[in-house]
Amino acid sequence: MTRRDFLAVATATALPLHAAASRKPNIVFILCDDLGFGDLGVYGSKIRTPNFDRLAAEGVRFTNFSSADPVCSPSRAALLTGRYPTRVGVPTVFMPKDEGGMNLDETTLADVLKAEGYKTTCIGKWHLGRPEPYLPTKRGFDDYFGIPYSNDMSPRVLMRGTEVVEQTAELSTLTARYTEEACKFIERSKGSPFFLYLPQTFPHIPLAASARFRGKSAAGLYGDVVEELDWSLGEVMAALKKHGLEQDTLVMISSDNGPWYQGSPGKLRGRKNTTYEGGVREPFIARWKGHLPAGRVCDGLASMLDIFPTVAKLCGAKLPAKPVDGIHIWPLLRGDKQVIERDPLLYFDNWNLQCARWMNWKLHIARHNNAAYSPAPAGGRHSFLLAKPELYNLAADPDESYDVAAEHPEIVAKIQEKIAAMLPGFPEPVRKAFAEQESRKSDPNTPTGAYGRPVPKP
Repeated sequence: MTRRDFLAVATATALPLHAAASRKPNIVFILCDDLGFGDLGVYGSKIRTPNFDRLAAEGVRFTNFSSADPVCSPSRAALLTGRYPTRVGVPTVFMPKDEGGMNLDETTLADVLKAEGYKTTCIGKWHLGRPEPYLPTKRGFDDYFGIPYSNDMSPRVLMRGTEVVEQTAELSTLTARYTEEACKFIERSKGSPFFLYLPQTFPHIPLAASARFRGKSAAGLYGDVVEELDWSLGEVMAALKKHGLEQDTLVMISSDNGPWYQGSPGKLRGRKNTTYEGGVREPFIARWKGHLPAGRVCDGLASMLDIFPTVAKLCGAKLPAKPVDGIHIWPLLRGDKQVIERDPLLYFDNWNLQCARWMNWKLHIARHNNAAYSPAPAGGRHSFLLAKPELYNLAADPDESYDVAAEHPEIVAKIQEKIAAMLPGFPEPVRKAFAEQESRKSDPNTPTGAYGRPVPKP
């Protein structure tokens, strides 16, 4: 760090929150799709990601950031509302044929920023409802360009606003086209505060990279795709620098959930569709030159739910009438606090509560009888309340290998008490699902196989 950088960081740290910026900050949030905790160089990957790594060197990198859900649509709902997906009508993934989307009476981050004079745009994967009332331009965004759901869903239309501009989007061109749109938005919005939401299509499968990147990485097509995403970030950062906006812009990057069939969860257990850490712990990097310390690594717990209240407060925006579940994490970002006490983070599979994380403790209370996206067993797919909850100390055992419930019954009881206090405030389907799980509580003397399925008797 140069002397100038040191003084800038020291000055920013000494400033009270209301004096942190001379104008409302621009907000750039880049959300990758299925990017794993171990997929970036700065998180231990061998894939070349110099721009992600540079962002971390110039800002704050989190090691305990949760996506709030292990699949696409719910995680995005949490980001844009600050509320649990099960509260906002997004318990699972939307499909192209679905007639609904995220509840229309929910207020999005774009809504509250637009009310403060922000220009807003969404560029990329939406996945919160395909019918027109649910599209970005009806949810607080001035403009939209992208695919309204995942790239493995058909028809794979590309939209501008509410109109289809390509019936079948060419996957290999998407990252470059999103990047071009993002840079143009920055240029035309530089005179006023803006919110750029850039939910990338990749590295969700099917994978595709442009000719410039295809075959260039040492990690196959997956590596090519991640390296093109890194290039995209570099272009966005260059556009901010070109227009003198680096000290006026908070840039954040993360992923909606853990890696699917490819990609790396690092040393964490589980992948996408599971509530183990590999499915819900994500990269998260934030940079705001002159306002956040450079090179800081934060081990404090934070969640996708926290982005809404944090950004709203920084931008002077009014929170919606409905209470948010996230907390204001600016003290973690600046380094004023190492941890912030909070209620447990609850993790669901559809409406079914599966586990809860309370600081460094993770309590698994339920599990499905087979893996998501696999054929349902005879009798159907059900979530069973575990006869013996599993407790993991993530500080000592981040890959959830050693159940320490027997050694810490007081922690198990404390988290169960907190869950019991929180559940009555959730929608009726959550409460009903929990009651059904209790009715299917497994016999503690019955050996279980993968995903808690009872082992058939010989």
